[in-house]
Amino acid sequence: MDRIKVLVVDDESDFIDLFVKRFQMRNLEVAAVGGGPQALEYLREHEMDVVVLDVRMPGMDGMETLREIKKRHPEVEVIMLTGHGSVQSGIEGMNNGAYDYVMKPFKIDDLLERIRRAHEHGRLNREGRV
Repeated sequence: MDRIKVLVVDDESDFIDLFVKRFQMRNLEVAAVGGGPQALEYLREHEMDVVVLDVRMPGMDGMETLREIKKRHPEVEVIMLTGHGSVQSGIEGMNNGAYDYVMKPFKIDDLLERIRRAHEHGRLNREGRV
């Protein structure tokens, strides 16, 4: 099976560093960028399976980034990361095309399982089986 290609979009560099290391150890192909515009640029040049996207970022926030990703790359599954007790942000994200959302803080294995399910969902969609 091919490695799952994941793009992490978050403005917290310490979080990104930890995330990338942990998921590389779990055999995911991981890239990371610090904001929405960088994510859109990266996706223009690289094929990814799943985007893990923070809701709260300066400038172009997660919701705006999500809408652009789904418009330009509808085949990419997106998992929203939401903190600050904002279940509403997660629901809004799913209403805008996100596959799932995860509340911060989270267990790394829980997010890994959601990434795997999102990848499988996207694969089945591309094959026309969903």
